[in-house]
Amino acid sequence: MFPEVEVYRYVTEQTFDAYLFQLVEGKQKFISQIMTSKSPVRSAEDVDEVALSFAEVKMLATGDERFKEKMDLDMQVAKLKVLKQSYLSEHYDLEDRILKHYPQDIKDYEERIIGYGNDAKIASQHKPQGEDKFCPMTLNGVTYKEKADAGEMLLAICKENPMSQPIEIGSYRGFQMEVFYDTVNAHYCLNLCGMRKYKVDLGMDALGNLTRIENEIAKLPARLEAAKTRKEETIAQLETAKEEVKKPFAFENELKEKTERLNALNIELNLNEKDNAVIDDEPEQNDKPAEKKSEDRER
Repeated sequence: MFPEVEVYRYVTEQTFDAYLFQLVEGKQKFISQIMTSKSPVRSAEDVDEVALSFAEVKMLATGDERFKEKMDLDMQVAKLKVLKQSYLSEHYDLEDRILKHYPQDIKDYEERIIGYGNDAKIASQHKPQGEDKFCPMTLNGVTYKEKADAGEMLLAICKENPMSQPIEIGSYRGFQMEVFYDTVNAHYCLNLCGMRKYKVDLGMDALGNLTRIENEIAKLPARLEAAKTRKEETIAQLETAKEEVKKPFAFENELKEKTERLNALNIELNLNEKDNAVIDDEPEQNDKPAEKKSEDRER
């Protein structure tokens, strides 16, 4: 009917219109925290209906400046409480990291460093020899010096053991070997077992499988250096967390002062006292007055 329309919102001065708009704004901010993909900085609960008391309506109607101050303090204190809740959440998270996560991570990296270092040392003691750069491989108690023969025998053993449970089949370059069938990805796998285990995905190419095994062993020095680096980084993170957890809430004094002022205003404006319910003392028309007994009629 009308291609364009304009919507106006009016607020009357010295009435509780402003307060009602403040309530709507607060509810919208609350809803925005829920309807988001981001992690909220606080937990949210259902919002109860907020109603003005008689005292609040009276203060608004009379234009008392103290009530305007109270409304401002309500919002400021609420924001400061949200900031403090966020601070406490981060504080507790740091405490968990300091007491549990970082020490456990450091311990894990130390175990990896020992394992990778020991396995790299074993591999260096059994270096490939000859033109094929191949170290003899033992399979089912038989030692194979030729690369092609070892590759074919490895494939044959895999086909004979289509089980998901690892089965020990021999050794190579100081590592025990076990094979199993990966039912999820539908292919055979081989574990090189030293102080730690290293998984190798196998294919249908006999020589290609041996190359994959060599490549996995060649990664040991890089794994060792990566574990050392991650350990040092975790130690640095632990020290940083210990310093951060000592810092107090930056707005603690401001929150305390404004909370005390808000409480004082509530007392001055009598907003802490519950309003008495309005009760109609007049009897309804249908109610009959109670009959009074006459003393001279009583016996």
